[in-house]
Amino acid sequence: MVLPTSVEEASRLLPTAEGGASAKLLAGGQDLLTELKEHLVEPDTLVNLKSVPGLDTIEWNEAGELTIGALVTLTDLEEEAGVVEKLPILSEAAASIASAQIRSVGTVGGNLNQRPRCWYYRAEHAPCLKKGGSECYAFEGRNKYNAILGGGPSYIVHPSDLAPALVALGAKVTLKSHSTSRQLLLEDFYTLPSDGDILTETRLKPDEVLTHVHIPKQRAGMRSTYLKFKERASYDFALSSVALCLWLDQGQITRTRIVLGGVAPKPWRTVKGEQAILGKRVDARTIEMAREACLDGAVTLSENGFKIPLTKGLLTRAFQKLA
Repeated sequence: MVLPTSVEEASRLLPTAEGGASAKLLAGGQDLLTELKEHLVEPDTLVNLKSVPGLDTIEWNEAGELTIGALVTLTDLEEEAGVVEKLPILSEAAASIASAQIRSVGTVGGNLNQRPRCWYYRAEHAPCLKKGGSECYAFEGRNKYNAILGGGPSYIVHPSDLAPALVALGAKVTLKSHSTSRQLLLEDFYTLPSDGDILTETRLKPDEVLTHVHIPKQRAGMRSTYLKFKERASYDFALSSVALCLWLDQGQITRTRIVLGGVAPKPWRTVKGEQAILGKRVDARTIEMAREACLDGAVTLSENGFKIPLTKGLLTRAFQKLA
């Protein structure tokens, strides 16, 4: 394990696109350590980011914009006073993750960069598509937890709870290497299995580090919430989740952002659902329109058909909560 003192130093320790010695970034370690135990990754070097200053802060600027360091713990994000007051969707998403013990060490950057939790990916001896094989075993196998939207040729679901909430808030991420720095909308950071490289879920380059998340100031009057259904009451990954931001003027919807989690290989923003309800009042008919539009195109596998009514139920609850 090495302890770099800057992002640039950490980047130089990572492999380039052309190859080289293998290395993995270590933040909170809640996902990476599991992968190491299961022999899914066996890097030559662990690059521990905890020694890099400036990555563990939450900062509001005078314009009302929020910057979150990649090493901020989930607990610190959940409890930050400004987040609780102004961005309840983000506080609720952070609070929904795992257990209090895990949230106290898990980080924002680690949560956003989690690898799939599909049984076949996590099984050491199953050479599935996500590990360089030729088949997504979930397609005809055990697929209770797999995708109903955006799936194919792999049917993973993205496991992050923060990601849907942050996409709904229009967040951007900063990606740095030893020679470059760029920003991407978080919505564009994630990829589908059909986009090209089946072995990755993001546009993060091999020598880049996700250093910060930036949330723009939200328009006045925003109401927001994050609702999640999980199989175990104590803690678990989402079978389905809904991140909803809603703006109302005299009872009419002037703007909305709807992002689903637990149902697709990336946070699933439902632009069609957003557009279907603009200018309407939040009543039973409008909610039904949103439910149908948000799940339009869903394709279920043999064991996960329940995700459609489950997600529709979460959408109903989210709209009723904010109306």
